[in-house]
Amino acid sequence: MPTQNDLIPIGDGEWMVPQQGAMKVPGALFADRDTIDQLTLDEDNQVQWSALQQVRNVAGLPGIVKAAIALPDIHPGYGFPIGGIGAFDVKEGVVVVGGIGFDINCGVRLMSTPLTRLEIEPSLESIGESLFRTIPAGLGAEGNLRLSVLELNDLLRTGAEYIISRGHGVAGDLEFIEEGGCMPHADPETVSDRAKQRQFRQVGTLGSGNHYLEIQVVEKVLDSESAEVYGLFQDQVVLSIHTGSRALGHQIGQDYLKEMAQAVAKYEFDIPERELVCAPIESEEGRRYLAAVACGTNCAFANRQMIAHLVRESMQNVLGISSSKVRTVYDIGHNNAKFETHSVDGIERELLVHRKGSTRAFGPGRHESPTTYRNVGHPVIVGGTMGTASYVLRGTEVGMEKTFGSGIHGAGRALSRKKAAKKFWGETVASDLSSRGIKLWAHSLRGVAEEAPGAYKDIEKVVSASAASGITLPVVRLRPLAVIKG
Repeated sequence: MPTQNDLIPIGDGEWMVPQQGAMKVPGALFADRDTIDQLTLDEDNQVQWSALQQVRNVAGLPGIVKAAIALPDIHPGYGFPIGGIGAFDVKEGVVVVGGIGFDINCGVRLMSTPLTRLEIEPSLESIGESLFRTIPAGLGAEGNLRLSVLELNDLLRTGAEYIISRGHGVAGDLEFIEEGGCMPHADPETVSDRAKQRQFRQVGTLGSGNHYLEIQVVEKVLDSESAEVYGLFQDQVVLSIHTGSRALGHQIGQDYLKEMAQAVAKYEFDIPERELVCAPIESEEGRRYLAAVACGTNCAFANRQMIAHLVRESMQNVLGISSSKVRTVYDIGHNNAKFETHSVDGIERELLVHRKGSTRAFGPGRHESPTTYRNVGHPVIVGGTMGTASYVLRGTEVGMEKTFGSGIHGAGRALSRKKAAKKFWGETVASDLSSRGIKLWAHSLRGVAEEAPGAYKDIEKVVSASAASGITLPVVRLRPLAVIKG
C-alpha cells in the first residue's frame, strides 16, 4: 500500500507522485503538509474515495501531457479529483466527462460597487431582503425569463450576449466575462430535449447546494497594484454570484456518460477507472460532447448574467445606485474543458485543458485576459465559506508553467454533504453567523447545515499553499456581510 514516502517534495508546497504502473505521466500536487498527510492517511486507510488514487488514475489516460495536477483544494470527485487539472494533446488525447463534471461552468461573477461598508450597513437588511425576494433560489427554483425552444437554442449558442440582447445587462459586461461570455462551437443539436426541458424556466436562478450570492467587503488589500487595476479598494462593498448551468449542465453530463462508455469500448481504451469514460478529442463522440459542453458553458454564463441584472435592479431600487455603478470585475468558471495553447518543454502546443473544480488563472500577457488586466493577469475568484473569507487572486508566470495557468476555485470540502448534515444543525450555523454579524437568508436549513463553514477546509491554508508554490498570488481578502442561500 502506497505511503507518504511515495510523494516526493520538489519545492514549496509542491509534491510529485512518481510515475508507476499504468501512469503515462507523473502526478503533481500543490498542497501544504497537512493536506498531504490527510491524502496519504485516506489511502492507507483504504477509504472509499481516494483523491490521491484519482490523481494516479487521471495520469493513466490516453494523450495526457506533462502531469496529472491537483491543487490545494483537492478532494475526491467523480473520476477526476475536485481541484484537478488534466491537459491532453488534441491529436492523441481524450475528452473526459469526469474531468468536467455535471455542473458545467459552475463559476463566480464578482461585481463591485462604489459603496463602503459604513455606507451600506444601515441598508444591509433591506438590500439582503430584496435580493432574497428577487433572485429565485433553491432546488428546482424557476426564474421569470420564459424561453421558447428557439430562444433557448439561441441562448445556448451565444451565452451572456443573448441575455444582454434581451435588455438584461450592458454590453461592457462581455469584456469582463471569461471567453467574452460565449464559448465557440456550441451546437444545441447535441443537447437532448430532456436537458432543454429542464432549463426553460431556470435561467436567472441561483439553485441550491454550494451556490450562493454574497454581499462582501474588501477586508484587506494584499497587492495594491493589482487591486487598483481590478478596481478594488479597502472597505469596498462587492457582490459574488456563485452558480452554474443548473439542470441543463447536469443532464448533459448524465446523457453523455453512456455514449462515452460505448466510445471506450469502440476505441479499445484501457481506462484505469470506469468513472473516467472518455472519447478521442477529434472523434465524432468527442466533438459532439464538446459541442454540448460549450452549450452548458454558455448557459452558465447566461445564468450569471441574468442574476447580475437582478442584483443591479435590487441595488437601484433599494439604494438608488445606477446599474452602471455596479460593475462586473470578472466572471469565471471552474468546471470546463478548453482548447488552449501552452508551452510544454519549450514547444507551443494546442491542448484540451480540463479543469474540474479548478479555475483558469492566466498570468500576465495572455490575450484571453481583458485588455485592462493584461499586464497583471486576470482575477482568480476563490470562494471560501459563508462564515469565513473569500479571495481574489491573480495568475502568475509560474502558474502558466506548472499548472497550465490554473488555480484554486474554493476552500474545498473536508466533509461530504451527508456527513455535514449529520454533524451540524442549520439553526446553529445560522445563529453562529448572526453572532459574527453575518446576515443569512436561506431557503433550506438542511442546505445551511450541508454548507456549514466546518464542512470545508481552512481557506487561509488553501490560499497560503497556493501562494507558497507561486502558482497564484493573493490580491484582496473578502469577508461576507450577507449571504443568500438556496
